[in-house]
Amino acid sequence: MKNMEKLILVTNDDSVNAKGIQSLVKIASTLGRVVVVAPDKPQSGMGHAITLSDPIRLNRVWMFGEVEAYSSSGTPVDCVKLAIYEVLERKPDLVLSGINHGENSSTNVLYSGTMSAAIEGAMEGLPSIGFSLADFSSEADFMQYETYVSRIISKALEEDFPKFTCLNVNIPNVPASDIAGIKVCTQAHAFWADRFDKREDQFGRPYYWLTGEFGEVNPREDSDLHALNRGFISIVPTQFDLTNYQILDEIKNWYT
Repeated sequence: MKNMEKLILVTNDDSVNAKGIQSLVKIASTLGRVVVVAPDKPQSGMGHAITLSDPIRLNRVWMFGEVEAYSSSGTPVDCVKLAIYEVLERKPDLVLSGINHGENSSTNVLYSGTMSAAIEGAMEGLPSIGFSLADFSSEADFMQYETYVSRIISKALEEDFPKFTCLNVNIPNVPASDIAGIKVCTQAHAFWADRFDKREDQFGRPYYWLTGEFGEVNPREDSDLHALNRGFISIVPTQFDLTNYQILDEIKNWYT
């Protein structure tokens, strides 16, 4: 039964016009009252950027039917901040970001605007989830995973969600009927072996295009990449505290 007492903020980094956020709003609307605040243009790869040197515009939009929705000229993190402090009458019970076109597994979480929005919610002490689908196709079918997305959201609303933590949820690019299940994982240690292609524009001026290959270091069976490669939806509990506690005392000894 729909619980209208739950206030759910939905945002993303692919813009308010993206198919992924349309699907997420439809699913979340069955579980509570949804308010959307999302970028007015794609903001992929923005990470945790905030707008400091330009004004941020906020406009009401009507593309989600009866759902209250706004587009913003700011970043995904700006959208969360604006929603909490300017749009909503109270802090939301849950912050949802996505569903992203393309996965945000492993260290991609550091670059992802989708996950940065969820992390911003966690920094505010709010239950937060970032959803991503490992499919870049413009024809990607997000709604086929509705049962899984709804289950993950429902649990976040029902359980005692840990403070200052968000969930990084990645869905593999397989038909919903082939999903092997849901696995709670660790973040894989992987990185981009970056390479720049040097090119010239029509005026003979050089420019660079970032490319490269993504590879895992020391593959583990409990990692998100391992789960995704085997058809599981991966969930990584993620925090914003980047302190390396294992070597804290060692570094202290350097300066004593």
